[in-house]
Amino acid sequence: MGARENGTTSGLPAEGPRDRTAELAVIRQRAVDGLNAEAEARQHRLGKLTARERIDRLLDPGTFRELEMLRRHRATDFGIGDRRPYTDGVITGWGAIDGRKVFVYAHDFGIFGGSLGEAHAAKIHKVMDLAESSGVPLIGLNDGAGARIQEGVLALAGYGGIFRRNVQASGVIPQISVMLGPCAGGAAYSPALTDFVLMVRETASMYVTGPDVIKAVTGEEIDFEGLGGADVHARSGQATFVHDDEDDALGTLRYLLSFLPANNREFPPEGPVDDPVDRPCDALLDIVPHSPNQPYDVRQVIEEIVDHGEFLELQQAWAGNIVIGLARIGGHVVGLVANQPMVLAGVLDIEASQKAARFIRFCDCFNIPLVTLVDVPGFLPGVDQEHHAIIRNGAKLLYAYCEATVPRIQVLMRKAYGGAYIVMDSRSIGTDLSFAWPSNEVAVMGAEAATNVIHRRTILAAENPQDTRRVLIEEYQRTLMHPYYGAERGLVDDVIDPRDTRSAIHAGLEMLRSKRVSLPQRKHGNSPL
Repeated sequence: MGARENGTTSGLPAEGPRDRTAELAVIRQRAVDGLNAEAEARQHRLGKLTARERIDRLLDPGTFRELEMLRRHRATDFGIGDRRPYTDGVITGWGAIDGRKVFVYAHDFGIFGGSLGEAHAAKIHKVMDLAESSGVPLIGLNDGAGARIQEGVLALAGYGGIFRRNVQASGVIPQISVMLGPCAGGAAYSPALTDFVLMVRETASMYVTGPDVIKAVTGEEIDFEGLGGADVHARSGQATFVHDDEDDALGTLRYLLSFLPANNREFPPEGPVDDPVDRPCDALLDIVPHSPNQPYDVRQVIEEIVDHGEFLELQQAWAGNIVIGLARIGGHVVGLVANQPMVLAGVLDIEASQKAARFIRFCDCFNIPLVTLVDVPGFLPGVDQEHHAIIRNGAKLLYAYCEATVPRIQVLMRKAYGGAYIVMDSRSIGTDLSFAWPSNEVAVMGAEAATNVIHRRTILAAENPQDTRRVLIEEYQRTLMHPYYGAERGLVDDVIDPRDTRSAIHAGLEMLRSKRVSLPQRKHGNSPL
């Protein structure tokens, strides 16, 4: 058995301070070396970095301070007592990203396959506790084989401690998971409890039960990538971002952190104010068609409004009928929620409601103002939606907006019909400011459908039903759907030129910067929803 694995000091004398110092240097070097050459080469052949290489590329140079480098397991069963490498397969500590402190842990796949045992879990517990108590973001670089079978229930209890801490820190500090290898069984629940999940194609995977078990139980055959690969989880909404390689993933993580505060008591970091806030958005006149049924890409609207057109979209591959993401306006971070007419005409459905609700609650937790761009024809009709609880899931979106105490601004760009108008942060549910373009149409339903309901008998009795129906549609539009109807009744603060959208939003956010709202006190600040 080599000294690297059993942790002996190879007979170094230990008689005085100088000898002890030499002995410490040897031991620390063994802990830093960690992997043997073969294990390191295997990682590289798989297109993966080692745990320490990942940390070095993520953090600012020279800032990483390691914790419990010399920790080793104390298990003895099934021959594992003869192998006690330092670090126990996870590197933990703190460092800086763009000068801002973060805590990080990184599974070391070369040691016990990155599997989690008692000592391994204790190291992660400690860094999670320090991150929460210090009010600092927590980053997990995941590349592990799950629970260490040789340690039995102690490994399972270790995961339980991680899950409990994930929940305790939720909404207190940002928690980010980067999936760089396998994540199986109970281990997959920790990333699901964090705020953001980044995955690398072909090397990262997450699943509760593997392909072999699925085949044995159901007869279905599938490989790891098809079962729980990055693109699978991007389409399901589990993965926030998907990347082709680790450097791209770590670069996106650094960029993401530039939008986030360290904790829920701070405001997001400010960016440079070098894009004029009163810059006219002339392109908006051409991007959004006048016809309410003609599609367009709402991302172009967002990019026209925000600083330098820089928009970090989240969960792009899931629920494409709604767009969410982070940007800056006048140097200040905002969270954007926008209906996407390019997909399902921008309707709200179950997945869109879930996607937006979770993002809204995240922004509210971390003091990020919300800007909602509205162009919605309603909720998606259909038996499938009703049977799969569109009411409950739509209510989650409604709840998230009603609960949010951050500054909230609504922009009615084009149509907004029925309950979807209410849910998309309308004045009645508490938005602070509502702006509308002259092209806005707000009503219980579209003019044609409304006319069919209100004047059904009149149309049937008419000598020329089509002409009568057209006249009645025009009457309904003139009466209830003209662009100033909401403004005349105080439901819209101002009808603005679309070219002034950026400056109007910025002025509103500046006015709301000092907004403070206290919600009724609940037990532990929680609610049943």
